[in-house]
Amino acid sequence: MGDPRHIVAVGGLVERADQVLLIRSPRRGWEFPGGQVEEGEDLISALQREVEEETGVTVAVKSLVGVYSNVAPPQKVMFGFLTEWVAGEPRTSAESIEVGWFDRDQALEMIEHPAIRDRTRDLIQFSGQVVYRVYSTRPYQVLEELFV
Repeated sequence: MGDPRHIVAVGGLVERADQVLLIRSPRRGWEFPGGQVEEGEDLISALQREVEEETGVTVAVKSLVGVYSNVAPPQKVMFGFLTEWVAGEPRTSAESIEVGWFDRDQALEMIEHPAIRDRTRDLIQFSGQVVYRVYSTRPYQVLEELFV
């Protein structure tokens, strides 16, 4: 058996006042910004880079909210963080065809992908306990969940 291979990804809900920043991706629709961690990159630097690339916004990372394992191929381990806006005005990129600030309730309603909606709900309703969720996609099914 060879070495395990997982994609490692980060995502962050960007907060400013009473609003959150969402992007509309060409593949998944509305979601919070994030993406894959590059080789040799730490999670925080990867998150700040991904948010800036996708939105033009600079953020400070506040809290780890969740760790997520998608066991459907290709297997992914994702880390969800709360962040706060520091500087910059939202702009689109090759990875975001729309970017905007939205009320929290409105943001949840806009997200159609069930796994992304659940992760967004975790971020919006963060109580201080980190969630660990194992799930599969196609169809979306939560296999295990615990709060620590």
